[in-house]
Amino acid sequence: MLQQKIKELARQYSDEFIAVRRHLHANPELSYQEFETSKFIQSKLSAFGIPFEVKATTGVLGIIKGKNPASRTIALRADMDALPIQEENELDYKSKNAGVMHACGHDVHTTILLGAAKILNELKNDWEGTIKLLFQPGEERNPGGASYMIKDGVLENPKPEGIYGLHVHPGLDLGKLSFRKGRVMASADEIYITIRSKGGHAAAPHLTADTVLIASHLIVGLQQLISRNNNPTSPSVLSICSIQGGHTTNVIPSEVKLMGTFRAMDETWRYRAHELIRKLATGLVESMGAEIDLHIDVGYPTVDNDPVLTGKGWELANEYMGKENVLETEMRMGAEDFGYYTQLIPGCFYRLGVRNTDQGIVHNVHTPKFNIDERAIETGMGMMAWLGAATK
Repeated sequence: MLQQKIKELARQYSDEFIAVRRHLHANPELSYQEFETSKFIQSKLSAFGIPFEVKATTGVLGIIKGKNPASRTIALRADMDALPIQEENELDYKSKNAGVMHACGHDVHTTILLGAAKILNELKNDWEGTIKLLFQPGEERNPGGASYMIKDGVLENPKPEGIYGLHVHPGLDLGKLSFRKGRVMASADEIYITIRSKGGHAAAPHLTADTVLIASHLIVGLQQLISRNNNPTSPSVLSICSIQGGHTTNVIPSEVKLMGTFRAMDETWRYRAHELIRKLATGLVESMGAEIDLHIDVGYPTVDNDPVLTGKGWELANEYMGKENVLETEMRMGAEDFGYYTQLIPGCFYRLGVRNTDQGIVHNVHTPKFNIDERAIETGMGMMAWLGAATK
């Protein structure tokens, strides 16, 4: 039975791929700089006997052909970039690169896809079709590595009937998976604002425009703008996350910079909000006597899980994991460039539980203490191999 063979190989290779994950975790690279990571992936695929091509500079596209390879094509995707975070975990495999950490689990995603690739390649006489392996750079940074992979043709010749991707979930216990049909993650746009005046003495604010005061009004105004204009049945959020300006106690700075993010679950509201943000910000700043530069960097679209493909994946997960271990994923205001794939072909983005409260493995992604229960790697690579082999 194919499922049993996959489970046995996942168990057999578990230690091997825990070591792979630890190597990747210790050697993180930032978005679009994943040169050594890419070489490592290429070396592993070569060792497995899987042909591949380099795409989007550091991305890798592997191809595995089973029986009757033209009968269907399924894509499996993993991202591989790290974040500019200083790791605080005390581990033998702690990041060796100062200020860079796999704090979002992309080392785990890459490991799981490599493990699934090895299993699928060894069992290629037991399943039909072609499987594309997408090792993708730059998920953490606009415009998203998925967009570059797509431009480089990874969804063509042949075009997949569907694509699966996973993400570790520190809120979900080890041994659990979660799926959701339809919209599952938000769009994400970056906001950059510069407020300028001639600056001046703090004791004479009437002789200049107070850029700090204007910035404070603008932050509050933007929050009210989003909360008062958006339909509350469709979540959205605007967060200003950086304020830079001034360097002493008695000088009104000539420039204050703001940076933030805008997330939305409704694409129509998303672009209407952009216009409202521009109108409010320009009017408020100019009315208070300053000048403004505003740039909205349009980022990732919403992630929309195809109901049919997700339904198939969910059923396969029930078979592989047991129905009691497969839950429904909550909608999240987080964003993922996996949304680019789901705009073009049916996609399913699901979650892998990595939490272990007893061991203190409870920290969220994008934090300096994020970690996983590594037993999730066996589950993850087995499940991804099963989805690749069994989806019809």
